[in-house]
Amino acid sequence: MFDLIDKKIERIDRDVDKLRIRDKEADDFKVRDEVFDELTLKVLYRLASSGLIQALGGVISTGKEANVFHALGPDKRELAIKVYRIKTSDFKAMQDYILGDHRFAHVKKTKKDIVFAWTKKEFRNLTRASNVGVRVPEPVKYRDNVLVMEFIGKNGIAFPLLKQAINRVENIEQFWQTTIEFMKRLYSDARLVHADLSEYNILVDEQCDPVFIDMGQSVLLEHPRAQEFLRRDVSNMVKFFNEYGLTASENALLREITE
Repeated sequence: MFDLIDKKIERIDRDVDKLRIRDKEADDFKVRDEVFDELTLKVLYRLASSGLIQALGGVISTGKEANVFHALGPDKRELAIKVYRIKTSDFKAMQDYILGDHRFAHVKKTKKDIVFAWTKKEFRNLTRASNVGVRVPEPVKYRDNVLVMEFIGKNGIAFPLLKQAINRVENIEQFWQTTIEFMKRLYSDARLVHADLSEYNILVDEQCDPVFIDMGQSVLLEHPRAQEFLRRDVSNMVKFFNEYGLTASENALLREITE
């Protein structure tokens, strides 16, 4: 865990140096240039100054668009800090999910504005999902390209992805039914399609229940490609679970979700 973040950005900057040194052998982790740029450091400073972030820790995950870090908030609450990389994010791909969403109709098409809109979009999508009883990381706050949310794990160790933990799930049928229920609630109650649902975007918690993650790309049902994305989600889920003994049907699941 890093030193406590104090009153100056320079202190955060020094902590970034520590992280860079510790992970210097990771070829794909260019902290200085890709993650902790000046804008991100200023955002972290403001979040720290407000008391929301008490300490910033190590890397939870790295992805194509963002890095996720463990952190501590007030009363040592475990948090996840997701930092979208402005310089290296594929903002053209992001546009496919933002264009057609009336919530972001007036977003400028600059890389920075697209990334900021994406961060806000994930916060709002997580809020919608959580409000209808879908288990997701509870969103806490967003600012520019930084999203603060509940840490899905314990003592700094994230719960595993479904892809990694499927053999630990004793009752696969029950897990499948809960996954279907979450997909139905997203569609019918939150009016959302996850749009990237797979064994890589579901965590398995201590009770062996699913937790949906990575909802920046999730779209409203009014999005022109919503049904296409839903069919892809259904196909991913059916294909994966059928490999572990189920006999699910894509057409049947589509009907169950949409009717």
